[in-house]
Amino acid sequence: MIGYEIRKVPDKGRALFATVNFKKGDTILQETPLVSSQFSWNAACKYLACEYCMKPLETAEENISRLSGHKGPESTISLPYSECCPVKSFKALQTICPNCPTRYCSPDCLNTAMERYHRVLCLGSEYNNPGHPLNVLNDAWKKIHYPPETTTILLCIKLIAMYKQTEQKQALFEAIQDFHHEFINENLMIAHKMLGENHQNNLNNLFALFSQSFDFTGMEMFKNLDTFKRLFALIGENGQGIGTSSFADWVQNVSKLNLPTDEKLAADELIDSCYAQLEEVTGLQFLNNEGSALYSIESKANHSCVPNAQATFPHSNHNLHLIATRDIQCGEEICISYLDDCLLSRSRHSRQKELRENYLFNCSCQKCEEQKGEPDVTSDEEYEDGESMEED
Repeated sequence: MIGYEIRKVPDKGRALFATVNFKKGDTILQETPLVSSQFSWNAACKYLACEYCMKPLETAEENISRLSGHKGPESTISLPYSECCPVKSFKALQTICPNCPTRYCSPDCLNTAMERYHRVLCLGSEYNNPGHPLNVLNDAWKKIHYPPETTTILLCIKLIAMYKQTEQKQALFEAIQDFHHEFINENLMIAHKMLGENHQNNLNNLFALFSQSFDFTGMEMFKNLDTFKRLFALIGENGQGIGTSSFADWVQNVSKLNLPTDEKLAADELIDSCYAQLEEVTGLQFLNNEGSALYSIESKANHSCVPNAQATFPHSNHNLHLIATRDIQCGEEICISYLDDCLLSRSRHSRQKELRENYLFNCSCQKCEEQKGEPDVTSDEEYEDGESMEED
C-alpha cells in the first residue's frame, strides 16, 4: 500500500504528505531515478562505479588500499571479514560495453543503459579521445565547476540521449517537465550559484559545446539557449546527491557483528587507522562514489530544518529509500533537509542565507519560526564576534 500522496500547498507548490502512520526507521518509499550520473571530478579521481546505477566496482579492501596510496600486492592494508563487503571486485565481473570501456556492475545495468541512452552516448574507439565533443564538454564542466560538486552537466546529456533513443518522446518530455517548480523561474539565479560570478559567459560556453555534442535532428527544441537554461536550472533545483562506498558499507557491517571483545577492539583500531590514512592522503574529501540523480517523487519533498525523513541508499546504488527519522502521523507533511548536518546546526540566519542562495526560498519551518528573534548574523559572524569579545 502506498503511504504517501502529492498535494499542492499555497505559496509552497507541491508537497509530499503521509497517508498512513510511519514509525521511526520505516521506509516511506523506494524510488529508481529518471536519470543519474557520477560526478565528473569523482570519476576523474578514478572512483570505479557502475555507469548506470553508481554501484561501486571495487571491494572495500581495494577501495581503502587505493585511496590511502597503497597499490598492488605490496599493499599493507588487508581487511578481515570479507563477507561484510557487499561489493565484488570489478575484475571479477568484467561487465563492459562491447564497443567502449564503459563499466557496469551487471549485464542488467549494461542492457538497461543501452536501452535508455548508451547507444547514443557510446563513444566506441573515441572513448579516450580528448577532442571528442562530449569529452570536450565534460572537461569544460570540470574547469568551471570544481569540487565539491553538487550536480553535473552529464545529467543534461543523458536526458537528451534518452529523448533521442526513446519511442515514447511525449511521455519522457512530460516526466522532465514534471520537475519544474511552478513558483520558481529564476533560472539565471540558479545558474549564477552553480557557475560562479562569470555565470553568463560560462553558461553560453557550455551551451555552445552542448550544441555540438549531438545530432539534434528532430530535437531542435533542445538546441536553444533558453531551453538549455531551463534544463540546467531543473537539474540544479531538483538534483539529489548520491553517495555510495564499499568501505563505508564494510565498516557499518563489521560494527554489527557480534565479535569477542579482543576482536572488536582490533577491528575498531583497524578502522581508525584506515580513516587516519585516508585523511592524510585525501583530506577526507573523496571517500565515496558520488553523483546526482532526478527522483520524480522524492523531489516533491520540501525542506525543513527539523526534517522527519532522510534519503538513503542502502543497496550502494542509485535506488533511493526515503526513511522516517522520527514517527510521522497520517496527514503530516513529509520533509527532508536540503542542508547537511553541519549547516542544520548553524544559526537561523545562516540557514536562511544558504537556502536563499542555493534554492531561492525563505524557510518557514517550525525551527525557523521559533528562532525569528535571533540576531540576523551568520554563524561565521557570530564566531568572529565571539573571538573579538574574548580579545577585548
